[in-house]
Amino acid sequence: MTDAEGQDPPIIGDVVWHNGETIKNLRLVIRKGRAAGNRVDRYLSGRFGQYSRAFFQGKIRRGEVLVNDAAVKPSTELRVGDVITFTIPRPPTFEIEPEDLPLDVLFEDDHMLAVNKPPNLVVHPARGHKRGTLVNALLYHCRYLAETGSPQRPGIVHRLDRDTSGVLLVAKSEAAHSALGKQFEARTVHKEYRAIVEGVLRFDSDVINKPIGRHPKDRTRMSIRATEGRHAESFYEVVERFPAFTYVRVQPRTGRTHQIRVHLRSLGHPVVADRDYAHRSALYAADIAGRPRADDEAPLIDRQALHAYAITFRHPGTRQKMTITAALPADFERTLQALRDLAG
Repeated sequence: MTDAEGQDPPIIGDVVWHNGETIKNLRLVIRKGRAAGNRVDRYLSGRFGQYSRAFFQGKIRRGEVLVNDAAVKPSTELRVGDVITFTIPRPPTFEIEPEDLPLDVLFEDDHMLAVNKPPNLVVHPARGHKRGTLVNALLYHCRYLAETGSPQRPGIVHRLDRDTSGVLLVAKSEAAHSALGKQFEARTVHKEYRAIVEGVLRFDSDVINKPIGRHPKDRTRMSIRATEGRHAESFYEVVERFPAFTYVRVQPRTGRTHQIRVHLRSLGHPVVADRDYAHRSALYAADIAGRPRADDEAPLIDRQALHAYAITFRHPGTRQKMTITAALPADFERTLQALRDLAG
């Protein structure tokens, strides 16, 4: 099986499963595009998001992935015209139950919808989170969502971390999913985040250009990796300054995992209440005022102060440019107001 000229190779949803268990002799031909120059392990894990990079590295080392009919290393860089051949198992599946959960719909038509994801909500079912996810709510709300090649992620075009709030796009049809996915891959989708960070940023605006890769010791986290990381670029602009905090606007120009959180931490200004990358997992008014905390004091915010505020893209049906915004959530506004009150 080969891909069409100038298009990306097919994802799992486009191929035939043999005996209901595996894809046999799947062939991907590298055409012009971002795949050329990429490591084979990174390319395959990017194309087949159901499987980890470590999964493909194991297959490659065992000689189960061939490039031009020859065994290769995980670090082998792909070139235009290369043919990748491999067999892949069907990912585990489970039935997703629609659930009548609150859903803040910002836009909806026959092609797609945009929702304002609240914090502390997992986007799609996974091990340990088969219920109570955004996808469970979407399946109750919509009659149909696009097949994406992963039965756990119907309609999902992109993701937000569990504790990141804000606007997220969902495709109702396969055509809409393909059209939106191509925009993300071509980096023509523009996203704007809002964040509250610890400390006072030195510059009013700047570009952070530092490669990001998996943390060498903690595989659940990411870190700046000068030699092994992937190119990552973020632009930030200060919105408001406080004595020991800064409110910023951030526009990621690439889409690496935890990118904004890792980039801001690398400047010495982690996102407030980021349990993975900051100094504390919650922020209290007492912390801002520099006084002892009362035993019954509730936190202003107890998740990372990061919000996907706006997204600009072309509608998958009309091709008209759209910008959808999501208002700041209550905990974010509450924290900003406390900072303003105590600074004044």
